[in-house]
Amino acid sequence: MSVAGDPLQNALPPVAIAGRISVLRMLLSDVGACIALALVVLAILCGVFAPWLAPTDPYANDLANTLKAPGDLGWLGTDGQGRAMATRLLYGLRTTLIMGFASVAIGGLIGGIVGFLAAFYPRLSGMLMRLMDVLLSFPAILFGLAIAAIFGPGLTAVVIALAIATVPLMARVVRGSALVVLQQGYIEAARSLGLRDRHIILRYVLPNCLSAIFVFVTLRFGQVILLGAALSFLGLGAQPPMAELGAMAADGRNFLFFAPHVSVLPSLVIFAVVLAFNVLGDGLRDALDPKLRK
Repeated sequence: MSVAGDPLQNALPPVAIAGRISVLRMLLSDVGACIALALVVLAILCGVFAPWLAPTDPYANDLANTLKAPGDLGWLGTDGQGRAMATRLLYGLRTTLIMGFASVAIGGLIGGIVGFLAAFYPRLSGMLMRLMDVLLSFPAILFGLAIAAIFGPGLTAVVIALAIATVPLMARVVRGSALVVLQQGYIEAARSLGLRDRHIILRYVLPNCLSAIFVFVTLRFGQVILLGAALSFLGLGAQPPMAELGAMAADGRNFLFFAPHVSVLPSLVIFAVVLAFNVLGDGLRDALDPKLRK
């Protein structure tokens, strides 16, 4: 007997509206997560609208007004080239967020595909996961050094290095979540009905792994921003005169004793953004955990 629509619509329980409301309610009840979410949204908005919010040109030098303290000339003072720190921070935040998003998107996509393949096809699992273990043994900074030696220092090298470092982490998260889903009865029902592997993964496995993926991506985004800023601080990332928070912090090292704001301000922005993503990730993990919701 054929049934119109999805043959597994009764085998796979739909996501209940009450469950979604419960997750949202628990997330909003966490004051720290709400503040972190507000900071993340504010940071993204500042990065997106930096060209309209910036009071001056981020690359315009004013050598007659260098190293001005906050309040002397402009809201946050100037750097060693006389450029407005407020403008540089907006553009630096924009560059850092783009770098983080590109790294997590590329590495997460490749790692997700590897994780699903390893979970769905046991014959490939051993080879793929051993390759992921090899990648995990190399730190992201080492990847950055190697890629910078090949392509030269710049944002491209940082994005490639951080994307490669993200692949094995995402693969392990996705594989672990997918293996749990594949043990459910509706997966066996889907296979017995002759559904293709691609359909089973996209229609049934992937939606049930999204919670773990969302939590990982949120937490990983903060880690990637911190690693990217560290690589730029070492001179492997954004090159002058590009505004990037890690590079800006490095530029202010020589002025720490008489103009500390040049290095301290971008460092504080990095700290706030990374902390916000980490707290938001913890809040999402608590809200999406059924045991904690109960």
